Amino acid sequence: MGGGESGVGSAVLAIKKGFEVFLSDNSIIQDKYKQILNKYKIDWEEETHTFDKILNADEVIKSPGIPDNIPVIKSIIKKNIKIISEIEFAGRYTNATKICITGSNGKTTTAFLIYHILKKAGLNVGLAGNIGDSFALQLAEKDYEYYVLELSSFQLDGMTDFKAEIAILLNITPDHLDRYDYDFQKYTDSKFRIIQNQTNKDFFIYWADDPVLIKELKNKKMQMQTFPFSSDHKLENGAYCSNNNLIIETNFIEITMSIQELVLQGRHNTHNSMAAGIAASILEIRKPIIRESLMDFQSVEHRLEPFIKVHGIQFVNDSKATNVNSTWYALESTAADIVWIVGGIDKGNDYSQLKSLAQNKVKAIICLGVDNAKIHKAFKKVVDTIIDTTSMEEAVKTAYYLSKKGDTILLSPACASFDLFKNFEDRGWQFKNSVREL
Repeated sequence: MGGGESGVGSAVLAIKKGFEVFLSDNSIIQDKYKQILNKYKIDWEEETHTFDKILNADEVIKSPGIPDNIPVIKSIIKKNIKIISEIEFAGRYTNATKICITGSNGKTTTAFLIYHILKKAGLNVGLAGNIGDSFALQLAEKDYEYYVLELSSFQLDGMTDFKAEIAILLNITPDHLDRYDYDFQKYTDSKFRIIQNQTNKDFFIYWADDPVLIKELKNKKMQMQTFPFSSDHKLENGAYCSNNNLIIETNFIEITMSIQELVLQGRHNTHNSMAAGIAASILEIRKPIIRESLMDFQSVEHRLEPFIKVHGIQFVNDSKATNVNSTWYALESTAADIVWIVGGIDKGNDYSQLKSLAQNKVKAIICLGVDNAKIHKAFKKVVDTIIDTTSMEEAVKTAYYLSKKGDTILLSPACASFDLFKNFEDRGWQFKNSVREL
């Protein structure tokens, strides 16, 4: 179910493993994916679902973007046909060590950072999950000895037997609640699936200052080896900050380096660096490699990406900030004065946690969405200038006219992108193109 990266990769792996495969997508399938499906002679359909063929399946691999409440999925469930994710399916066909990262924020940066460290160490490693080529397609065409997998809650929902040898849970804050009946506990339970099936031979890395995480961990019996990290207090067998130093102390390695040496700045990025450093230490990567990697890593596109300066005004592309907590980190780590571009499809956002930062740092808000009423209501008493726009070009030009030398124009939407854009990447690219055209 689904003819994008995940679905097509699953179809290719399934056909190579001898299954009879049928792929169905209710939307139009991109040409690049049609070419792959036709190359492997896979039966497929688009802009419809043929229920008779779908309900004849022994097993259904559902792409993560497809919700459970649409008619075809309800029919599959009613017929008791097992539904799994691409990650669950692909995991059956590899003996690789899997380093799996989830969290409401920071998982993409942490995944890329770990991948960077492992590549620098010369390991045979693939990067997949919610980023890059699909896990299934990489397995079908070239299996690796290690996989770094960024896992969303939607991917975790379809996993039952899959096991992460190294699991990383960065944080849990409200996100995607529209997919979880606006029940935060259901979303939390989904995130904790990353540690299911772990044994005493496996490893769990987590943020020890997250109140949601700590509360949940008190109620769980855990066999795996645990490695917490904290920016607030010293920890045994983990990572922490002290006297402006990042310190990793595990039973594998000890590293101390100045926080100023880290290429990724900001408190949230220090957390990402600690998690990546612990994972690398578990894999017994040499200290110099870990240190160098934390100092020379190139930041991820669309995630607090400093773009260019125009007449002394810094433009920052944080299009991947699709929830309030991501935007909190963006505002917190950006110096005033900020012209903030925000808006899109609201996923049940509570903007109250951003009000103090907005009051102290934001000189103007540029709304970019079909419905901006909630943003106006939240910030009308803390930011004097709030302007509605209907395109990225208009948003960038408006922000530019309101800015002066030394200001930062920050695209950090705190919302999903699908009202005006194909996805967050499209939103970020349109932002950068609009800045170039100023």
